Amino acid sequence: MIAGKTAEMAASLHRLERAVLPHLSKLSSVKDIVAAARMQEVEVLRALQWLQNKGLAKLTEKIEEIIRLGENGKNYVKLLLPEARFLNSIANKPQTLAVIKKAANLSDEEIGASIGALMRVKAIEPVAAAAEKTFKITESGRQIAKAGLRAQRFLSGRNFPVGINDLSDEEKNIVAELKKRKDVIEEEVVKKRTAAITELGKEVLKKASTATETVDRLTPEMLVTGKWKSAEFRSYNLTAAAPRVFFGKPQPYREFLEEIREKFVSMGFEEMTGPIVESEFWNMDALFMPQFHSARDIHDAYYIKEPKYATDLPRQLVKKVKTAHENGFGTGSKGWRYEFSEEKTSRLLMRSQTTACSSRKLASEDLKIPGKYFAIGRCFRYDVIDVKHLADFNQVEGIVLEEGVNLRHMIGLLKLFAREFCNTDKVKVVPSYFPFTEPSAALYAKHPELGWMELAGAGIFRPEMVKPLIGKQVPVIAWGIGIDRIAMFKLGLNDIRELFSHDLNFLRSSKVV
Repeated sequence: MIAGKTAEMAASLHRLERAVLPHLSKLSSVKDIVAAARMQEVEVLRALQWLQNKGLAKLTEKIEEIIRLGENGKNYVKLLLPEARFLNSIANKPQTLAVIKKAANLSDEEIGASIGALMRVKAIEPVAAAAEKTFKITESGRQIAKAGLRAQRFLSGRNFPVGINDLSDEEKNIVAELKKRKDVIEEEVVKKRTAAITELGKEVLKKASTATETVDRLTPEMLVTGKWKSAEFRSYNLTAAAPRVFFGKPQPYREFLEEIREKFVSMGFEEMTGPIVESEFWNMDALFMPQFHSARDIHDAYYIKEPKYATDLPRQLVKKVKTAHENGFGTGSKGWRYEFSEEKTSRLLMRSQTTACSSRKLASEDLKIPGKYFAIGRCFRYDVIDVKHLADFNQVEGIVLEEGVNLRHMIGLLKLFAREFCNTDKVKVVPSYFPFTEPSAALYAKHPELGWMELAGAGIFRPEMVKPLIGKQVPVIAWGIGIDRIAMFKLGLNDIRELFSHDLNFLRSSKVV
C-alpha cells in the first residue's frame, strides 16, 4: 500500500519538484539549492512549498540579523583603517602631524579620530620637545602594529556578510565600535530559508528517479509526431490545495460606505456635506442645543487650539439663533432663557455630529421643499477606545422636509433603513430624548448573534431650530445612524477597531460586501 502511494506521488511530481527534490539529501540552504539546481529562487521556493504540502520536505524560515561592509568599510579592507595607517607612518621614527597626514593619506576628521583611538590604547604619545606637534610610537604600539589592530583583523579576516549570531563577544564589541563610524558597517534583517527532506520524501525520491521522463504538458510537437501516444504523463491531484491569489479590492469598510451612499441616492436622497473642523454655531447652537449643555464640555468634544474662533459666520443668522435660544424666536416657545454668547458660538472644534451638515443645509439658499438629504461624515468625540467605541467614527445623517410629514412617516423610514442596511425586519422604535428634536425616538434592530442594539437616533426638528434657519416652520424628520456598528454586522466583526485596520491578513480575508 505504501509502495503504491509513493509510486503515485512520484508520478505526480511537477518538473520543478523533480529538479529540487534530489538536492535536499545533500543541501539545506535554499541559496545553495538554487545554485546547484541552476534555477531561479522563485522556482525553488515554489517547488519546496509544494513538496512541503505533500509532506516530502520541510521548509523553515528564520529571521536573522546580518552585517555587511559599507563603502568606507570596503576601503578600509584595502587601504587599512585610518589609525592603522597613522601607526604605520610613525613606525620607524616620530613624525609631525603634517607629515603623518600626507604619508597616511588622512583627512582632518580621520586624523583626530586616529589620535583618540591610538591614545586610548597607549599606542602613541606626543613628543614634548618638538617645535611642531609630533607623535611617536610606543612599545605597546609596536606590539599592536605587529599583531594588527583588532578592528583591522576583523574587517580583513571575516567574509562578509556575516550573521550577528555567528560573531564572538569580542567581535560584537568591535562591531559596536565600528557602527559609530560613518558607512563602515551596515546592518540588515534577512530571512534565512532552509529545507530538509522527510522520510516520505526519501522514499518518493527513489521512485522519482525512474520517472524522469514523465511529461508535464502536451506540446504541438508531440501532437505532430505522435509522441503523445507513448509518453507517460504526470498525474494530477485535483484535491491538492491551490496557492491563494490576492486580487486588488476596495478596503471593505470603504466599500460598505459607498454601498450606503448608493442606496440613499437610489431612494431619491441628495448628499449634503460639511467641514470636519466646525464652529459651535453649526455643530450645536443652530441645533438649539443650549450653550450650557453637557455635550459642550471639553471631555466630550475636541476643541481647536489654533485658530480658536471662526471668522466667517453669517451674522444675521447668528442673531436669529441667538433670539431662539433666549426667547424662542416667535415659535410659542420661551427658549432656554439665558444670555447667548456670540463669542462662544464662534469657537472651533472637531465636528462631533453630522447633524451640523443638516443645519448648514437648512440654512442654505439651494434648500428644496419638499426635499430629502443625507450625509456620511467623520465625527470626533472623546471616548475610551475599546471593541465597541472609537474616538473618531463615521455617522450617517439624514433629513426629510415636507408639509404634512409626521411621526408615522419617521417610523416608516426607520424600519426601511433597518431592512436596507441590516437585512432585518426585527426592529423596534422606542421613545428617546435629543435637545433638538421633539418627539424623539431611538431605533433598535435585533442582530441574530449580538441581540438588540441601538441603530439610530431620530426625531422631528423643533420649531426653535427650524424657523431661524429656514425662515418659516416646516416639519423636518431627522435621524443619525451609527454606521460603524452596522458595518460590524455586515462584515462579521467583533472589534470596531478592525474597520480601520491596516493588517494585510484582515484586509485579504475580509469578504466583499
